[in-house]
Amino acid sequence: MRRSLKWFAVATTIGMVFILLGGALVTKTDSGMGCGRSWPLCNGEFLPGDVTPELIIELAHRLVSGTVGLMVLGLSVWAWRAIGHIRETKFLAILSFAFLMLQALIGAAAVVWGQSDFVLALHFGISLISFASVFLLTLLIFEVDKKFDAENLVIDKRMRFHIIWVTIYSYAVIYTGALVRHMNASLVCPEWPLCNNSGFSLPDNIYEWVQMGHRAAAGIIFIWVAYIAWLAARNYRNQKVIYWGWIISLILVSLQVIAGALVIFTRLNLYIALAHAFFITCLFGMFSYFILLVYRSKRQ
Repeated sequence: MRRSLKWFAVATTIGMVFILLGGALVTKTDSGMGCGRSWPLCNGEFLPGDVTPELIIELAHRLVSGTVGLMVLGLSVWAWRAIGHIRETKFLAILSFAFLMLQALIGAAAVVWGQSDFVLALHFGISLISFASVFLLTLLIFEVDKKFDAENLVIDKRMRFHIIWVTIYSYAVIYTGALVRHMNASLVCPEWPLCNNSGFSLPDNIYEWVQMGHRAAAGIIFIWVAYIAWLAARNYRNQKVIYWGWIISLILVSLQVIAGALVIFTRLNLYIALAHAFFITCLFGMFSYFILLVYRSKRQ
C-alpha cells in the first residue's frame, strides 16, 4: 500500500502542476470565456457542438481540474489514514483540498458573474498554496521509509528570518505577476529591464505601473535569494538539505528572471510564458519546503 500511495502522491503533484499551467494557458490565450457564462457545463451543454480553440482550452482545464481535484481528495484521505501520526499530515491534507476548492469557486464565479482583474489575480496564488500542500504531503509520504536529513537540522535565527519573509514576499511577487497577465499588461513595456530603454522615467499609466512594479519585485527577490544562497554556502555546507535547497532555489529564480525577459523579447511566446509560470511554481514549492524545515528545526 505504501508504494501505491507514493505513486499516487507523485501523480497528484504532477496533476497540480498541470492545473497551474492550465490556468496560465487559459489566461494567456484569453480562453476564460471559451465556454460562455456557463459552469460547470460548456455553453449550457455537456458536449458542446460549436467547437473553438478557446472552448477546447477552457473545457480541458475544467476536466483536468475536476479530475485532479478528486485525486487531491483521495490523497488527503489516504495520507490521513496511512501517515496521520506524522504531525504535519492532517493540516496539509485539509489545506490542500480546501484551497483547491476555493480556487475552483473563484474560477466558477469569474465565469458566471465576472470578477475584477485584482480578484482574478488571486486565482493563481490560491492554486499555488494547494500545490505546495500536495507537494509537502508527497515529501512526507516518501520520508516514512527513508527520512531526509531534516529531523536534526539546526537553523539559526538569521536564516529562519530570511526563509519566512522571502516566502511571504514571494507571494506578493506572484500576485503582481498574475495581475500583469489578467490586466493584459505583459507587453505594455516593450523593452527590458526598463520600460523604455531610452532612459529612466516614471510609468505613465496603471498598466506600466503594474508591469514595472512586478519587474522591480522580481529583481528584489532575485537579489534576496542570491544572498540567502550565499549564506547557505558559507554556513550550511554540512547540512545538505539547506545548502542544496538554496542552490536549487537560486537556479530556479534565475530561470524565472530569464524567462520573464524572454517573454518581452519574444513578444509573449506561449511556451516561454508557460515556462515562466512553471519556474515560479517550483520555486514556491521549494520555499514551502523550507518553511516545513523551519517548523521542524531546532532553534539556535
